[in-house]
Amino acid sequence: MVCQRRYMSKKTMKAVVYKHTGTIALEERPLPGLLDSRDAVIKVTLTTICSSDIHIQHGAVPRAVPGTILGHEFVGIVDQVGKDVKRFKPGDRVAVNVETFCGECFFCKRGYVNNCTDEHGGWALGCRIDGGQAEYVRVPFADNGLTPIPDNVTDEDALFTGDILSTGYWGASLAEIRPADTVAVIGAGPTGLCTLMCAGLYGPARVIAIDVSDERLDLAKKQGLADVILNPLKQDVVQEVLRLTEGRGADAVLEAAGGKDTFQTAWKIARPNAVVCVVAMYEETQVIPLPDMYGKNLVFKTGGVDASCCGEIMELIRTGRLNTSWLITHRTTLEHIMEAYDIFSNKKDHVIKYAVKVG
Repeated sequence: MVCQRRYMSKKTMKAVVYKHTGTIALEERPLPGLLDSRDAVIKVTLTTICSSDIHIQHGAVPRAVPGTILGHEFVGIVDQVGKDVKRFKPGDRVAVNVETFCGECFFCKRGYVNNCTDEHGGWALGCRIDGGQAEYVRVPFADNGLTPIPDNVTDEDALFTGDILSTGYWGASLAEIRPADTVAVIGAGPTGLCTLMCAGLYGPARVIAIDVSDERLDLAKKQGLADVILNPLKQDVVQEVLRLTEGRGADAVLEAAGGKDTFQTAWKIARPNAVVCVVAMYEETQVIPLPDMYGKNLVFKTGGVDASCCGEIMELIRTGRLNTSWLITHRTTLEHIMEAYDIFSNKKDHVIKYAVKVG
């Protein structure tokens, strides 16, 4: 038996489709339906554009399937549920996890949901199966991949729960941050700002933000996310970090920029025996120069995100300990999302994140 609230006589919907490398388009696509008893169909109310969508557009995500509807960061209302969905019913407001996962395989049972072995496990939405830059979307394993939105949390408050906020939360947890630590975060874009925010939950003694944009660095400082801001276009970042740490280097480094040289900066500013956590996605191959780093005894931890803590994150949002609504600098509708792609991908008009209203 299927519990549902059907979408009247509507047969098609607007959706952003990855056509092939370099090309995306806003098209009319058939409405999704339930394919499995554990599925849910979500009526999307608010979506956004992520840097990962731009990486897909550029052909830098080999697993991405041409013809797939983009979007993996969105919220909405449950429209239909399969008979084996127990936690949700039509009408529930939900945030959608970037990852779909079975919860039963070797990796899922250990919390490594990004490596779920199911055909549609891991990062599938908006990459290998249709995602949420659309009016409706099918979500596999709905009991695992949906997070209830409390009544006092708005769609904009919850929008980034399933992806960039999960990424920052995951990265900060991997970095083994202690209260007396100096933490360096490379990148003050949307993911970097979320990483700075989540690193602060661990109470480090000092947080250093590093980016080539003074505007974004100033934003990190204004929001109380960084004690020190460094711009590698104006300063020798390695020398400055060493100066600030009495020659040791940072106790934990989180690389959230994914730039041409940012990985090299990450290991160079880390103290011996530090954790270097890579949460960025790269479009170019990175080299680990083992002879140069010999003796530093660094621990590297790399992505993608295991976004299995959305319930914890939502509770932190509900209680006011996490607030990402200020990341939204631009608002538009799905009908005008292609203009938003141009602005976001080219970093025009001081953009940080878009909120794209659907319906």
